[in-house]
Amino acid sequence: MQVSVVDRPPERRRLKRPRLLIVGCGDVGGRILACLRGRFRVVALTTRAARVPALRAAGAVPIVGDLDQRQTLRRLRAAATHVIHLAPPPNHGVRDPRTRNLRLAVGTTCQRFVYVSTTGVYGDAGGAWLDETAPPRPTTDRARRRLDAERIVRAAPLKACVLRVPGIYAADRLPLQRLRGGTPALTEDDDVYSNHIHAEDLARIAIAALFRGRPGRVYNAVDDSALKMGDYFDRVADAFGLPRPPRLPRAQVRAAVSPAMYSFMSESRRLRNARIKRELRVRLRYPTIDAALATLIR
Repeated sequence: MQVSVVDRPPERRRLKRPRLLIVGCGDVGGRILACLRGRFRVVALTTRAARVPALRAAGAVPIVGDLDQRQTLRRLRAAATHVIHLAPPPNHGVRDPRTRNLRLAVGTTCQRFVYVSTTGVYGDAGGAWLDETAPPRPTTDRARRRLDAERIVRAAPLKACVLRVPGIYAADRLPLQRLRGGTPALTEDDDVYSNHIHAEDLARIAIAALFRGRPGRVYNAVDDSALKMGDYFDRVADAFGLPRPPRLPRAQVRAAVSPAMYSFMSESRRLRNARIKRELRVRLRYPTIDAALATLIR
């Protein structure tokens, strides 16, 4: 007697599911895993064996491997028909050897590939509005490494698309410690526009890109906010009853913060997100910072 899909034992149905590899299964990766573990057989790459029990408990099949050591990635070729790549490049240089190693490891059997990049590849636009047709003009090595990774996945024989992601926030990813410490922000005249996305919305965008992203396509994974950085800090401070940060001229702020932090305060741009809504059909759960903060306060 022929066995139908409905009658097939659960274990056989599980093994027949497509395989999703999540590379960089932290906060956002964990949210993706929670959404897709019933639809995919999810494999999570981790560099730390200590994380294996937690990943397994969350519903993933853990594989211990290191993107810096290609020989540790051999199991990935058979591990995934779909990939969501959230892992960052190294902290030095202008190339991303990790993404090169991953591309070689998954081979050509991968059917869909989503790479999570950064909006930093656009560089400074002086506060102008940009969409995905704007040419990348990275001004930091951090952004140049991300752009290198984008080119790797878009040039490979993969059905790959790229999400350019701004500052990610969530209930436990707000600048509360910075506000409590009194770290200064820029004066209104010196301030820059920044872009944001809630971690939950980013996970949903990545899932939508996995199914609907066009090969070779770039998407700005940003919300509808168009806030200057200091205004963002003020809103968070007001929501949590903390003092607003002092506003100082650029020269004084530069002397008061780390070079890495200052680099984020040296680029100003506003990014359009019509493409994720039109092509990926994403409806943002937290379209603005104000909407998210109101939810957190409740």
